Amino acid sequence: MMQDLRISLVQGATRWHDPAANREYYGGLLGPLAGATDLVILPETFTSGFSNEAIDEAEGMDGPTVAWIRAQAASLDAAVTGSVQLRAEGGVFNRLLWATPDGGLQHYDKRHLFRYAGEHKRYAAGDQRLSVEWKGWRINPLVCYDLRFPVYSRNRYDVEREAELDFDLQIFVANWPAARAYAWKTLLRARAIENLCYVAAVNRVGVDGNGLEYSGDSAVIDFLGQPLIETMGEEGVVGSVISAAALAGHRQRFPAMLDGDRFSLA
Repeated sequence: MMQDLRISLVQGATRWHDPAANREYYGGLLGPLAGATDLVILPETFTSGFSNEAIDEAEGMDGPTVAWIRAQAASLDAAVTGSVQLRAEGGVFNRLLWATPDGGLQHYDKRHLFRYAGEHKRYAAGDQRLSVEWKGWRINPLVCYDLRFPVYSRNRYDVEREAELDFDLQIFVANWPAARAYAWKTLLRARAIENLCYVAAVNRVGVDGNGLEYSGDSAVIDFLGQPLIETMGEEGVVGSVISAAALAGHRQRFPAMLDGDRFSLA
């Protein structure tokens, strides 16, 4: 049974190439959320910043960051998600982790690697889209550059089987530079509108070790493309509540999914 969902966006200034310092930093931001939220969203590569060089110190799934995010989920009594560089069979992935208070852990490996910054030359690409269920919500978490690919991000509906849409909430975690902030804001709204869903997106702030500036612009956006909450460039945690009844009502009044094209993802 879907219930209203409390979402916390953690917009931090990630420390460059310092996983231990980032775990301490983000742990401090998360601590006050215990018992007060259902879902905590961290930025992309929250232990290192977005760096091709960080690959050399990538942890495994048995490393301290995976243990840390599982501990955070348990202590907060909430789902916690964000991406880090992790070494696994097949290479090093930009891997989004999804941890729940009961000890559950799932992951999604970033499908679209950022060619402009050479990410595709050093990291391995994922090949499976992830769908998770939490508090009755079906959730599709994606990573940064995935936002630019509407087919992969599409919320599918099987008219013949009268199946449900794939997801109710789409998440994007990012290190999206301020120079392309307008594209970030525009595409987030497009994904929410076309997919008849809420979108929750977290971007980092500050300046990274490559000299790139990040303006944050983290947001929760409703199915009409309207922001329920939208940040600027400050560090901190902001929260929003998304309504199950409002989403169901919109889909009933405006059932655009009935006219969508059927397709499968390769």
